[in-house]
Order: sequence, then C-alpha cells, then structure tokens
Amino acid sequence: MIQQKKHTGRARSEFLWGWLFILPTMIGLVILNIIPIFQTIYQSFFKTGDFGKGNIFIGLQNYEKVFGDGEVWQALINTFKYAIVEVPFSIVIALVLAVLLNRKIKGRSVYRTIIFLPMVAAPAAVAMVWRWLFNSDFGLINNVFHIHVNWVSDPDIAIYSIAIIGIWSILGYNMVLFLAGLQEIPGDYYEAAQIDGATGVKSFFHITIPLLSPTIFFVLVTRVISSLQLFDLIYMVIDKSNPALQKTQSLVYLFYKYAFINKNRGYGATIVVLLFVITLILTAFQMIGQKKWVFYN
Repeated sequence: MIQQKKHTGRARSEFLWGWLFILPTMIGLVILNIIPIFQTIYQSFFKTGDFGKGNIFIGLQNYEKVFGDGEVWQALINTFKYAIVEVPFSIVIALVLAVLLNRKIKGRSVYRTIIFLPMVAAPAAVAMVWRWLFNSDFGLINNVFHIHVNWVSDPDIAIYSIAIIGIWSILGYNMVLFLAGLQEIPGDYYEAAQIDGATGVKSFFHITIPLLSPTIFFVLVTRVISSLQLFDLIYMVIDKSNPALQKTQSLVYLFYKYAFINKNRGYGATIVVLLFVITLILTAFQMIGQKKWVFYN
C-alpha cells in the first residue's frame, strides 16, 4: 500500500511538473493565437473606421459584400494559382535533392548548406535580389538568355514569378525535413530489394515513397497552409503602382490593404475569416485523404 502511494505521488508530481513546463507555451498560444481568432470573427460583424474609433454592428453585411466582391474572388484565384505552382514543385524538387544528398557523395555538406541558405536570408534581401534578377531591362535572367520578359510587371506571369521565388526560398527547409525522414528508413529494405533485382527507380517508388509518406504528408499540409498565407513576397516585390498588382495580390494582401490602408478593419477581418474557413476545409480534405496513401507502420 505504501509503495502504491509513492508511485501515485510520483505520477502526480510528474503530471504537475509537465503542465508547469508547457504552461508558458499554452499562455502564449491562448493570447497570441486563440483569442485573436475570436476577436477577428467578432470584428467581421462590424463596420469600422480608423483605429481607435467606434464600431457599428452591421450583422452579415460584410459577408454579403465579400461573396459579391470581384476583387476578393480575384485575390482568391491569385492565391490558388500561387499554391498550385509553389506547393508541388517545392515538394518534388526538395525530395529529389534530399534523395541525392542523402547519398555519400563528396561535398554533400556544402551542397546542403548552399540549398538551405535562402531559409536564413532576410526576406527583404531575398526580394531585392530577385527584383534585380527579374528586371526586364538589365536583369540577369533576361541578359543571360537574351530575352525580354516583364517578369513582375506582366499581369499574366507576375504571380508565377512570385511562385518561383517562393519555391527557391522554401527548398532548403523541405529538403531538411525529407533528409530527416530518409535517414529513418532502415537500409535493410534497400538491400533486400537489391537482392531481388529491384532497380533504383523501383526502390524509390516502392520503398522510399511509402516509408517517407508521413513526412511528405506533413510537408504537404504545412506548405498548403503557408502558401495560402502569401503576403511578404508580394508586398516586397510588387510595387503598389505596378499594373500587375491586381493579378498578384493574395487574400492576405487584400486583408492588409483593407485593414491598414483603407482603415476598414471589419471588412479586412471578414476576408481573413474567409481564408480561415478555406484553410480548414482544405486541411480537412487532406486529413481524410491521407488514409489512402500515408503509411505510418
């Protein structure tokens, strides 16, 4: 009986210490994430002016306006265009690089570092470099290939130019995650496949991809969520006077425009709520669909 009480006391002590250690994180999560979500939803039912001025309750009028606003729908299309290009290409290219750099080749640490460097570069510096590369008059890309393309001022291709920057920026992060997953795969599987006469391509699709599927799923979910929150690249690469801005601004940029430039926080909050719902729906579909292709055992 005494020994049982000791075990119970120790378990209670570990439980309390565990909660004590995660308490700062929980407090930060509630203050910085949970409360703002409910504040944003609450704000979407009001008409607001400049910051600090009174709010006028208007019910669902902001939502009615959103669904009939062509600018919102264009921003949604722009966001999906970016995500459709950035997400699959950043995952596939990073996976290929991870497989290549997981082998014992000379200088692989140097290659890994070079590919990961964009992740530690300041966003402002990244934007300045790519604005120079994409410059239609004296940009490096146009001069090297002897072409004249308005990469960031042509409304038809500007969003894809932004996607190229996004792919380049995130490759290193995705590659590191894939490298971690690849190093967890036992080498016995590949040795057995080689004995059975399987080629490298067959081993990749029948061993690497299935065993790496949990990591691929994690990267996919996080990249979809992140791509829907596109803002900084547009803000720093596309000027406000740029004719391509209408065809490149995302939902988050539109929120910034209404909330901080037009001082209409209520309508800006409504746009964010719309993005929040879309993100939830897409994430739910991914969670349901993972049962068909993700293998955790």
